[in-house]
Amino acid sequence: MASQEPSFEEQLAQLQQIVNHLEQGNVPLEEALTQFQEGIKLSKELQAKLTSAEKTLGHLIDDNGDEQVYEKQSDDPSNNGGGNRGFGSEED
Repeated sequence: MASQEPSFEEQLAQLQQIVNHLEQGNVPLEEALTQFQEGIKLSKELQAKLTSAEKTLGHLIDDNGDEQVYEKQSDDPSNNGGGNRGFGSEED
C-alpha cells in the first residue's frame, strides 16, 4: 500500500522546523547541508502546490454568477498583493 503524500500544511510545518533548526547555528556542517537540501526540495514542492492552486482558482464566479478569468496584472512588487487583481475587470 502506497503512503499518502503529506498535506501542504504538514510540508510547510516541516520546512519551518528545518529553518528553525538551521537558524540555531549549532548544526554540524554535513547535517546542515542535508537539511538545507531537504528544505529546498520542500520549498519547490510547496511552490508547485501553490501554482496548482492558483490555476484552479483562475476561474472565479462574480456577484452576478458570471465566470471571471483571473488575470495576473503584473509582477510589480509595489503592488504588495493588493488592489485590482483582474477579477471582474471590464478592460480587455
